[in-house]
Amino acid sequence: MKITIVIPVYNSSRFLDKTLKAVDDQKKISNWDLELILVEDGSPDNSFEVIEKLSDHYDYIKAVKLSRNFGHQIAVKTGLSYATGDYIAIIDDDLQDPPSLLPRFFQELDNGYQVAYGVRKKRKESGAKKLAYTSFYRLLNSISDTKIPLDSGDFCVMTKNIKDKMLSLNEQNPYLRGIRAWVGYKQVGVEYERSGRIDGESGYSLKKLIKIAKDGIFSFSSLPLQVISLLGNIGLFISCVFTIFTIIRYFNNKIDVAGYTTLIIMIMFFNSILLISLGIIGEYIYRIYNEVRSRPYTIIEKTINI
Repeated sequence: MKITIVIPVYNSSRFLDKTLKAVDDQKKISNWDLELILVEDGSPDNSFEVIEKLSDHYDYIKAVKLSRNFGHQIAVKTGLSYATGDYIAIIDDDLQDPPSLLPRFFQELDNGYQVAYGVRKKRKESGAKKLAYTSFYRLLNSISDTKIPLDSGDFCVMTKNIKDKMLSLNEQNPYLRGIRAWVGYKQVGVEYERSGRIDGESGYSLKKLIKIAKDGIFSFSSLPLQVISLLGNIGLFISCVFTIFTIIRYFNNKIDVAGYTTLIIMIMFFNSILLISLGIIGEYIYRIYNEVRSRPYTIIEKTINI
């Protein structure tokens, strides 16, 4: 049984050796026939140089350097495209999802499941981040056309069959945990306590987190489009009520000549609805445009042992 572990690497030169040592220690304990794929996602530091040095020590390393930072999801997708193992695992480079947990997950595949994904029982992060993650997962689950498991990230193991099915969805803005749920088959969640980062700060800036959230919502829910209809109906109701109110005032000779405040409020209200609606439609149109122009989802600058 060949095992592939995919690790996206970003700005990890200071601690990548510790991550690989943890992988190697578990490899020896579990006697894995291992293929380790490292995808360096346009880091500002010398992460790829560190990978080159580590590849001299660990002969099972395969590495890909992307030409720029394409984002975590694209880096993982690129790694999956090179995976040849029977069982494939995705973990982060900061040991928040340690390799020592993988045997528990692989056991679920031995038991007949096609996917075993991590469910974060606890996570060692700030209260604000915990609240944001928890709220987003529950919002996405409630509005998504595909039921995406709560509190599950990209940390998972899967069979080669699932990997192939996921890659057949050649999306430009992939939300991989959503795609993983969409393909179906027999899947199981495995609870674990997520550790803190081994070192450094997360490569997920607020901008990147918002992008992933948008990818999840716009790729797996039609609710934003339904919100436009709701806003339109609300606007129609308010305008009808205001029309009736104005007619009543007219017949009671209570119409003021000025009407400035009312006019401004109505203009601002309906313009706000129009701008929100155009923004939502524009988001979908941009994604359609992004798909139909068929650009490659990433550019590979250099590889090692591939």
